[in-house]
Amino acid sequence: MSKDTTGPPSFELGRRHFLAGTGVAAAAGLSGCVGSMSTRAKEVNIAGSSTVFPITEVISSEFSKEREDVTVSISQTGTGGGFSNFFCPGMTDINNASREIADADIEQCDENGVTPIEFTVATDALTVVVNPDADWIDCVTVEELNELWRDGGAERWSDVRDEWPDEEIEFFGADTTSGTFDYFVEEILGDDSHRTDYHATERDRTIVRGVQGNEYAVGYFGFAYYDENPEEVKALEIDDGNGCVEPSLETAKAGEYTPLSRPLFIYVAEQSLTRPEVRDFVRFYLERTSTDLVNEVGYVPLTEDERDENLDKFEAVLDEVTDE
Repeated sequence: MSKDTTGPPSFELGRRHFLAGTGVAAAAGLSGCVGSMSTRAKEVNIAGSSTVFPITEVISSEFSKEREDVTVSISQTGTGGGFSNFFCPGMTDINNASREIADADIEQCDENGVTPIEFTVATDALTVVVNPDADWIDCVTVEELNELWRDGGAERWSDVRDEWPDEEIEFFGADTTSGTFDYFVEEILGDDSHRTDYHATERDRTIVRGVQGNEYAVGYFGFAYYDENPEEVKALEIDDGNGCVEPSLETAKAGEYTPLSRPLFIYVAEQSLTRPEVRDFVRFYLERTSTDLVNEVGYVPLTEDERDENLDKFEAVLDEVTDE
């Protein structure tokens, strides 16, 4: 069975009716149910990115239909929080990640004898959203996004463009433990710091509700959460110097939606691959990264060649693990 250990999933069911009947259960939190992995039979524990969560959840649900003897527990902790609090200390088997593993994460993993194996699983179009009633804005430049989100930046929309409303902006965005936060800072803010006077959360549905509730709000998150809520929030086109481009699966796949298209990852603890249930789950996951399961939750699937490269890498690692 598959369960989300953070309580009711923040990625609402909506069109993803596949969860019905799969036995998704709530618990107090990942830290309350994760102990020594060697003492648990047939369980796969996953933490990390809320952006990657929908992909992992839909694939886990499909896996659970075939393997009712294996429990897959998924927690949304943010990429960084997943690495530092669970994966690198050896408490989880897999970390969902919306950025590449950082040097500090690698060092922490190494100190604890955890070897992370990286697999790309999809492409995302990180999406900036405003209230649907904000009919005065459809497109922003990268420079304007910097002015909106840098520390000490715009307080009112008219601070960015004179013709925009002289109204105070309410900001909603990713928490500092999030890979989405890290990616946004790197691509949009550069040497500037991210503003701190904003509603920071790992719950992307909270961002949807916040922006929906204020005509002058702005927020950002992974494309899947916009794709599920196109009536509640409005996605902005991004102009990186070559004209305005809307976020979509097509523009992300074509490399046109820049600079906010990004790869998404899972990191697997090599040591966990000694357990058959983890091996089976990871193989099942990787085999489906080129399918419509990924597309259906709002991300660009891998090509078949990319999928096969992942599987070859996985089998090579597996040979090393099983030969030890």
